[in-house]
Amino acid sequence: MRLKDLIARIKLPFREEKELFSSLYQVMGFYPENIDVYKVALTHKSSGQRNEKGKPLNNERLEFLGDAVLDAVVGHIVYDHFEGKREGFLTNTRSKLVSRETLGKLAEEMGLNELIQSRGQSRSHNSYMAGNAFEALVGAIYLDQGYAAVMRFMKKRILEQMVNIDKVAYKEVNFKSKLIEWTQKNRVRMDFCMLQQSKDKEGSPVFGFQVKIEGVEGGSGQGYSKKEAQQLASKETLERLRREPQFIDAIFQAKSERTKMEEEPTMAAPRIEEETTEFLVIQEKTAPAVKETTVEIEDEFDLSDISHQKEDLSREEIIAAAEAAAFSENSNN
Repeated sequence: MRLKDLIARIKLPFREEKELFSSLYQVMGFYPENIDVYKVALTHKSSGQRNEKGKPLNNERLEFLGDAVLDAVVGHIVYDHFEGKREGFLTNTRSKLVSRETLGKLAEEMGLNELIQSRGQSRSHNSYMAGNAFEALVGAIYLDQGYAAVMRFMKKRILEQMVNIDKVAYKEVNFKSKLIEWTQKNRVRMDFCMLQQSKDKEGSPVFGFQVKIEGVEGGSGQGYSKKEAQQLASKETLERLRREPQFIDAIFQAKSERTKMEEEPTMAAPRIEEETTEFLVIQEKTAPAVKETTVEIEDEFDLSDISHQKEDLSREEIIAAAEAAAFSENSNN
């Protein structure tokens, strides 16, 4: 290999690293100390890169770390900024600031998404790649320069220059409405189930709700009003719908089973006659033999009693005979 070509190959990585230093300074407002950890933070798994041991090299672990650090730092900032505000308000404000949508917009405005190493197709189909890279960047800053550096980055670079924390805090995001809209579009049933209704140490009411979609348990939330608790439960459910494909699969599987049962034909009602007579044993009866018997019928007064009289008696004579017999019978008694 010629000396000229060797020098060019040596200068190329140096030039690329120098450009990365400059780009990260534009994004963060300070120069990194350990450039390698930032390279990992900007490497998406779709790039297919591997380390020296052959293991996949991507920013997922740094994303996990950055997510935790970001929650702590933003929670600290919100706590100091909104003195006297309740936990529910602080939690809601922090959630807005660290949401995937907010982080994704910040990454795009800062130009961070242009530094991500990934396949072009994956980038176009992954709307959360930039937000995930932002979390990974926070994890890299934490490992490189510590918690205080992350705090300065979020205060000076993000909140002072790019985000109005007061507007974010008081902007109402109706997560419940968004969730209802999603369930209606997909024709699935949703319920808010109350988990608890109690009071805190100061006597303020506390409510807990859980979302159930087609009977599948979704997110839950707790707040000082039913509205606040349902909002938080809806927000957590929306996040699960975006992050957990298996959660969506379970919902539509439950819907399929429900609709299948509803479409089954109704069986005809059983006949009552069959149910009430089926236990009887029917035996054929033969007509009994007729015996020639004479049955004497006794009446209180029968004209046959005087049938021995002459047949040529007149009507007056017959009546007179009957009266005489009756009189005779009464006299004997």
